[in-house]
Parts: sequence; C-alpha cells; structure tokens
Amino acid sequence: MNRRATLWFIVALLVATGLGTALLRHGKTGTPWLPGENEAVWLVEARVDFIALDGPVTASLSIPESVPGFEIFNEQAASAGYGFSIVTDGGDRRGEWTRRSASGPQSLYFTASFLPADTAPDGDSSSPAAEPVFWDDAEVTAAAELIAASRETSSDARSFAREISDRVRRRTQNAALLLARSSNSVELLGKLLSDAGLPTREIMALRLEDARRRQPLAPLLEVFDGEQWLLLDPDQGIIDTPDDLLLWHRSGRSVLDVTGGRDSRLSFSMIRQSVPAVSLLEQRAGDSFFANLGVHRLPIEEQSMFKLLLLLPLGAVVVVFFRVLIGIRTSGTFMPILIALVFLQTSLLPGLIAFISVVMFGLLLRGYLSQLNLLLVARIAALIVLVIFVISALSVIGYQLGYSTGMIITFFPLIIIAWTIERLSILWEEEGPRQVLIQGGGSMFVAVVAYLLMQARIVQHLTFNFPELNLLVLALILSMGQYTGYKLTELKRFAAIRKLGS
Repeated sequence: MNRRATLWFIVALLVATGLGTALLRHGKTGTPWLPGENEAVWLVEARVDFIALDGPVTASLSIPESVPGFEIFNEQAASAGYGFSIVTDGGDRRGEWTRRSASGPQSLYFTASFLPADTAPDGDSSSPAAEPVFWDDAEVTAAAELIAASRETSSDARSFAREISDRVRRRTQNAALLLARSSNSVELLGKLLSDAGLPTREIMALRLEDARRRQPLAPLLEVFDGEQWLLLDPDQGIIDTPDDLLLWHRSGRSVLDVTGGRDSRLSFSMIRQSVPAVSLLEQRAGDSFFANLGVHRLPIEEQSMFKLLLLLPLGAVVVVFFRVLIGIRTSGTFMPILIALVFLQTSLLPGLIAFISVVMFGLLLRGYLSQLNLLLVARIAALIVLVIFVISALSVIGYQLGYSTGMIITFFPLIIIAWTIERLSILWEEEGPRQVLIQGGGSMFVAVVAYLLMQARIVQHLTFNFPELNLLVLALILSMGQYTGYKLTELKRFAAIRKLGS
C-alpha cells in the first residue's frame, strides 16, 4: 500500500471511529445532538398524613427501586422534626421516618424525579408457583366455566390472560357472578389466573397525569407466563409499554405502615417538567464506559479548561484552510488560534482593540531597542518586560474609564506576543510596512473567522459533549494536507501560465 492510500485509509478510519463513538455515546447516555434540547421528567411527591398519638412515631413507606420504563433520581424527603433514611427490608425498599415524640396531625413528604427510559419490565425470570385458590360452592362452577372458555379461545399463557381479562371486563354471566362476590376486578383476576396455574402478584401503580394532586395508587396485576412477568390492567388488558403508569409497589408488605399514629392516608401529586437534556447526563450515564470516557465527571475547574481546549482543533482547521487552500499569510503559523481563544473569553471588538494596541506599542518599543544593538535573547527579554508594562498601563487606563479592554489582554501568552512583535519588526525592516500589514491583517482575519466558528453554541456543545468528533477534525486536516494545487490567492497571479498550459 503506497503512502497516499495509507493516508486515505487513516482518514476513513478516523471518520468511522469518531462518528461511531459519537453515535454510541448518544445511544447509551442520551447526550443530545443539539444544545437546548429538553426532556420530560415527572416530579412525583408522596404525602403521608396521619394523627400522632403523643408518643414515638415510625412511618414506613414503600418506595420503588427499579421502575419499568423509567429511571429514578433526585430522591429526597421533607418532614420537619423527623429523621429519614432509606432501608431495605426483606427485599422491599422503604423510606422510614422516625421521631421520638409527636402528637396531632402530621404530614410527611417524599419526592422523586422519574425520567422516561427504555428499561426492561422485570428481570426476574424464576419459576414461581401459583397460590392455591378456594371458591365457595356458588363460585366453583362459574370460575371453572370462565377458565375453560378462555382457555378454548387462547393459545398460550399470554393470550389466556388477555382472554380472561376481556371476559371479566365485559362482565359475562359467569364474570358478573364472581365480581359480585369479590372486592374488585384485580382480586378476581388474580384468583382466576392462579386457579388456572399461572402465578400472579398484585402491584400498586400511579397513573401519570400532569398537574394532578391527591391521587391514589391504582391496584394492578402481574402474571407470569413462564418467561416473564406481564402487566395486566383490568380496564386495558395486557400492557407492554406502560408509558403513563408508574409502578410504585409490588405485593409483599403493605405500602404504608405507621406506628404511633392513626388515620393514616397516602396520596400523590405529580407534575411534568421540561429539563435540559444536558443536565441529565450524569443520571443517565451511570457507571457506563462513556460516562468515564467523557469529561463531565472532572472537577468544574478542569471542565472549564477542557471546554476551551477542545475548541483548539477547530481553530487549527481554520488556519489550515486559509493558509493551504486560500493562501492567506499570517504572522506565525498558529498565532490566530491563540487570538481567537482569547476572544472567546472576552468579546470580539474589545479584544481586537487591546491586541492591536499592544502590538503597536510593542513595535514602537522594538524599533527603539534595535538602535541599541542588543543581542537577540536580551532584546526579546527586554521586550517581554516592556510588553508587561504596556499591558499594565492599558489595564489601569481601562479600569479608570470603566472598561476591561486592557485587562483582557493578560490572557495572551506574553512570550508569543513578544516573538510576534519581534517577527513583525524584522519583517518591517526587511520587506517594509506593506508585508507587516498583510501578515498582521491576515492573522487578525483568520483569528476572527476562527472565533466566529468556535463561539457558535452548537460547536461548543458538540466539542464538549462529543470530544471524539475531533477525530473528524483531524481527518479533515490530514485531507487538506494532501492538497498541492493552486491556492485561491494564486489563481490571478498564475493566470497567464494556466492559459499557456491550456
């Protein structure tokens, strides 16, 4: 493989790696492609009300650990005078409030945020046994006929559960008889499915509706089909993707236990909020590979540094484009990048004024130093000291006038400014002021273009949240590095030769 083919292979590899990693990051962590994208988050508040009996109080509320279709984050409790902790009791995750002594009406609050996500319903694939069911004499025949009819029109456990739920919902003759002797349809469905040999368990779910208050938990049923647990709603049948249902509690202990109080009540309030997607990255990423690969877990000070550092490749692309393809001459190869980077921390017009002022003063001082016949090292060192004095003077003057124009220039690397002034001064002596204006003006023009690109909100968002996209920037630089044709500024200069060649 020759060098040119090797280069294009590397370019293709960089593009594929950068795009592939960015797509995987977006899929695994939900990082948005565009800045300002929002996601819907449900803020749910559980309220426990009871009357304390003038003694020690313990209130225990079942809280979800994993919710199908949602991710949980930002859990907190707010109850004055109570201690709160989250404990695990027999596999049941519970929030527990405690207080040494309390009397009268009490209100306890637990709040959690739920982010819609593609989470599996339930990973429990064990083979539980169906609970034994007892019917009285009047119910035995009706239950048997209802089960037999549903089994006749079904082919597997899933369709059987759907058929028997449909008959109960339509209140067929046998279903109506059994419903009259049951407390609710969930209890009846559980008994019928268990009698047919299918394990079941009751759950408590919250129906999500925006801006609703004092909502109760709704009883639902889960049935095991031999491979997984299926969610069964008496009013809707089997639910595969419960977008509007928040599964709060599964059968086991009661949802709420209050010791030292009476007349306990549990209610829920909920609101749908629009939250910037970027603010949810930490919760969604978890301990994934991409969470550790990004910069979001670094200290804030280092994140700020990387936010600017990751913009430098774009500035390099701009410089390569204008020097290789357009043919604009600059003072120093990558001085425009440093100028553009400082403009990002300040603003364009004050930065231009400050930079031009320092360079002009520096050229005047350099002209005087050249008359002293100093050696190069001494001349550069003296120039650095004088540039510091110029910057200090501009800072003081700017502060007195109410501007920070003089102060912002301190972000520039002083050594590079001194070398820039030295090079422009030598260029002035050897080729005249015209070349100084061409190269100095070219540097400022390229710096302004780089600044306009780097300050774009979408560019800053993509470089910070998808740092692997800089591999595409590297591929673009390598591609432009292969160009050996006419530069745009040379077309007019070599027009006559091109005509002779044609």
